[in-house]
Amino acid sequence: MIVYDGDCIFCQNYVRFMRLRETVGPVELIDARSGDPRVADFQRQGFDLNEGMLFVFENRVYHGDEAVNLLAILSSPSSLFGRLNRAILSNRTAARVVYPLLKFGRRLTLRLRGRSLIPADLDQSTKVGNGW
Repeated sequence: MIVYDGDCIFCQNYVRFMRLRETVGPVELIDARSGDPRVADFQRQGFDLNEGMLFVFENRVYHGDEAVNLLAILSSPSSLFGRLNRAILSNRTAARVVYPLLKFGRRLTLRLRGRSLIPADLDQSTKVGNGW
């Protein structure tokens, strides 16, 4: 299962182009803004979805740079995107260095598109403010 920000065009495209199904089988994609109760459960466990996507694999939750690192290792190299993704992000150190840039790009594009960050507590529907 991958929990990602459905309002982020980079996140949307990343999960679409990974082609994990070719290497690990079916993978459930969950938009963190969809209202799926599992998203609020992850938040209650302390995962900040504005700090990173989640990848649940073999009953373990990977967050942020750990998630993209493992996703890169497991993704199919059958496309140009897959080969580039694997070449760069399958290296643990590279994933740690690159991930903050990816987060910055996400925040910037959300702001430019007039979108807010993911609310810190999806259980509170009356939360005020946009998180900036």
